[in-house]
Amino acid sequence: MEGRRERKVNRTRRTLAEAALDLVRERGFAAVTVQEIADRVDVSRRTFSRHFTGKEDALVEPLRVDFARINEALADRPADEPPLAAYRGAVLAWLAEPDAWHRREGAPDLFRIAREEPAVLAVYRQVSVEAEDETARVFAVRTGADDVRAAVLAAAAAGAFRTGARAWWNAPGTVDLPGAVERAFEALLGACAPGGERS
Repeated sequence: MEGRRERKVNRTRRTLAEAALDLVRERGFAAVTVQEIADRVDVSRRTFSRHFTGKEDALVEPLRVDFARINEALADRPADEPPLAAYRGAVLAWLAEPDAWHRREGAPDLFRIAREEPAVLAVYRQVSVEAEDETARVFAVRTGADDVRAAVLAAAAAGAFRTGARAWWNAPGTVDLPGAVERAFEALLGACAPGGERS
């Protein structure tokens, strides 16, 4: 359970990230400064710097948080569930939550910004790699798999997730994200046939 200090830290990080995305959506990445993000939230630039290394880091924060939530959900899945099915279940459970990030206004814009801005793309890729590494660690604990097998499973799971997400952010308002993710995992699990997925 989060303590008061941790809740305050997380709240500040969340509001700074939201302000960063709002400002960049309004004016473009290059036109927004760290000071303006801090001013939007009514904190000092020093406070901003205690939480983030730059505006690109703040922009990607919601993804960092949600990737962590998915891995936490993965660790809590039934122990006898095959790895890829467990990851799919964790992702779909997260997507069903009322505060899931994809439900927030402007969420697909972050991926558009990442495609357009190399600095944002670099942080997004780093966050994705770190999340995938954690997924591999969870798989290794769940299944006793060696590092290579766990890493391959994590890469496959993350790839299916990204494929579904890409279909969603490329057609905002017309593609259902949970449905797109489900279809991507069906394709992945179908590729494991006829032997099926083995834990």
